Amino acid sequence: MESRGIVRRFVALSRSRSHSVQANARPGIAASFLVMFLLMLPGLLLPAVAVAADAAEKVAPAESRTGSPGIGYTGAEGAPVQRPADETAKKDHQLDPIVVTATRTEKSIADVPAATSVVTREDIESRNIQKVDEAMNLVPGLFDKRAKGLDTTGRVTLRGLPDQKRTLVLLDGQPLNNGYTGHVDWNSINPEDVQQIEVARGPFSSLYGGNAMGGVVNIITRMPEKREVTVKGGYGSENYWSTYGSYGDKLFDRLRLLASFGYKSSDGYPSGLVVKKPSGSGGTPARGAVPTTDSYGAPAFIIGDTGDNSWWTQSGGLKLSYDVCEDAKVFFSYRNNQYGYGYDNPNSYLANALGDAIWSGPVNFRGNTLSFTEGSFLSGGGSILQNLYNGGLETRLFGDSVLKISGGLIDMPTNWYVTPSSSTATRSGGIGTISETPTRAYHADAQLSIPVLEKHMLIVGTAFRHDEANNQEHALTDWTDTGSKADLTYEAKGVDNIFSFYSQAEIALFRDVTLYAGLRGDYWETFDGMANQVGVAGYPQYYDSKGEFSVNPKGSVVYKPLDGTTFRASIGTAFRPPNVYELYRTWVTSYGTVYQGNPELDPENSFSWDIGVEQKIGRSTVLKLTYFNNTIDDFIYFRTVTPTLLVQTNAGKAETDGFELEAETRPWECLKLFTSFTYTHSEMLDNPANPLTEGKQLPGVPRYMFSAGGEVKYRRLSFTAIGRYVSKQYSSDQNLDTVSGVYGSYDAYFVGEFAARYKLTDWATIDFAVNNIFDNSYYSYYKAPGRQFFGGVTARF
Repeated sequence: MESRGIVRRFVALSRSRSHSVQANARPGIAASFLVMFLLMLPGLLLPAVAVAADAAEKVAPAESRTGSPGIGYTGAEGAPVQRPADETAKKDHQLDPIVVTATRTEKSIADVPAATSVVTREDIESRNIQKVDEAMNLVPGLFDKRAKGLDTTGRVTLRGLPDQKRTLVLLDGQPLNNGYTGHVDWNSINPEDVQQIEVARGPFSSLYGGNAMGGVVNIITRMPEKREVTVKGGYGSENYWSTYGSYGDKLFDRLRLLASFGYKSSDGYPSGLVVKKPSGSGGTPARGAVPTTDSYGAPAFIIGDTGDNSWWTQSGGLKLSYDVCEDAKVFFSYRNNQYGYGYDNPNSYLANALGDAIWSGPVNFRGNTLSFTEGSFLSGGGSILQNLYNGGLETRLFGDSVLKISGGLIDMPTNWYVTPSSSTATRSGGIGTISETPTRAYHADAQLSIPVLEKHMLIVGTAFRHDEANNQEHALTDWTDTGSKADLTYEAKGVDNIFSFYSQAEIALFRDVTLYAGLRGDYWETFDGMANQVGVAGYPQYYDSKGEFSVNPKGSVVYKPLDGTTFRASIGTAFRPPNVYELYRTWVTSYGTVYQGNPELDPENSFSWDIGVEQKIGRSTVLKLTYFNNTIDDFIYFRTVTPTLLVQTNAGKAETDGFELEAETRPWECLKLFTSFTYTHSEMLDNPANPLTEGKQLPGVPRYMFSAGGEVKYRRLSFTAIGRYVSKQYSSDQNLDTVSGVYGSYDAYFVGEFAARYKLTDWATIDFAVNNIFDNSYYSYYKAPGRQFFGGVTARF
């Protein structure tokens, strides 16, 4: 503990802490010059350090140690290409894929300064992945939280830093975290379009900015080198249908394109239960209720469900890349996604003496009075429409220096859901509320990569992001008809901007030691914030603009003393400003629980470090072990004021630390075995806003995660078997929700999955898969899916 404190004090001396800026103010001229000097410092020092390193080595460089920044780098619009020359090289490539995310340049995964995992297209196909986030649930340190199958609740988090907003997700280099909550619409990406997924763990604010506190997930879509046509279809449990088609080509030796479209739908299952606690006295005698408790242990009864939770999603995209000349190319992509969900007829488990269903109370069940209305059994539908635009230019300027410019837009013009009135709505109609939140997020990035003295690299760049969101709630005269919209009842909106400059120096200090020094400055501002609870005294409220400037450094070292052995260590800081949802949005669930925003929130700041080792054993086995530690100041979370009121609050300090273990071996060409284990200790260290939370586990963070599996290939047949375990999580900041196996709890679970593929011909393959093989029953707030089957066929021409 003392050594950890020494490290923190040392970093505190060199770290430029964020400084508050008055409303509508910008950093002064002197501060601007100081920031520019700090950002350029790695570049100013690089030549001198590089010359000294070359002199110390006293040998002529045999080969450049840096990742290629040239036109062959395709991190912005495709996967890095590495074609093994023979079977030996192929095995090496399987263990050492080329990645771009950790350093923004091409590198072997063994040479990057961050703990990095890769999910390949082959991995996705062998497991019959239907949702992109599921492809990563074997990655150590990564928690894929999905409450009820294919829906909008999917969250991917890294190293115990809860919620999607602290993990940056990129699609071909374009940020996917939306401008409202920081969440990602995982339904917007067809798994069949993906070439590989890179997961770089650790703080990356020095390269990528605010959402990268826990790490970066970069989804790289494929780009064909020749004409190809793919047609795919399948059917599974709960009337699940899946179809996909794509066309790819390379024309005139310059233009590459991929057009694709996928559609999925399911009748779903009853994921939402109707749970009531006893209160009052009297009531009609009834039978059929199921005794249970809530997640806090209070007695309750299940009296019905909200019906099968059906859904559908479709995603289409077009991706283009054009080689203007040998030294320059331009690229463009467009992706459209639509998603909708709803509920079939609800079910009441209660019946009177004649066997007729009871839809309203009060009723008396075994001496317990339960009060409810028909509206208690109802849930409304929702829909999302999202458009993703991205384009840019990549060109060589001088020597091997490369300039990359990109920009894009996440446009979500449609994002709504309906809430029936729990007191007056009926199955046939009645009043309700529709909540609509259109959002937009613009981004731009310019990066210059400059090789220095053959073996070193300097990266400098600038970035900009603009987010805007406007939430409105209107009354519905008929909750089953979204066209019956009446008066405005609530509104909240806001805008934020982030202006950034960054630099990173890569220095090959010795033949076996490489140093990385990075620095990023971000100026964040939020303005036009307002909230209006129509008809309530004191509203509308308009909030003052506010801003903050933050400088975040990071240093890393990679040491390779032996062939096949890599030691790496990193230390750095990260920064995340509150989003529009956290600042301004207040909403009420159908059960009466209030989630309240807070316009006085300050940005979060974190200090992180890790140390790890990677060891290859022969050409077929690799072992990785990493220890990590994150300390977060001004941690933003929902503070539980009462069981029905939660308020966005800055806590004093929180910490996550633990270790990640990963192993993979290929004893024979036909067999691959793999396993991973993550231990995460998370704790609220200091919280003046609620001292009762101190010493408690952070909400939404499992302590243990484990997975193991294998893949076998025999001639035309291949199959994969995997088991995954995730320990219990809490939703209460005081960890009071200790009961498991009830609606609203976040249970520990173990699930097994099996997938088999058979290649009928050179162009046709059939698939069969089973998820949750043992049909384990558990809750992730909602009831999780049981055993599910899937079969499909794929044709490629």
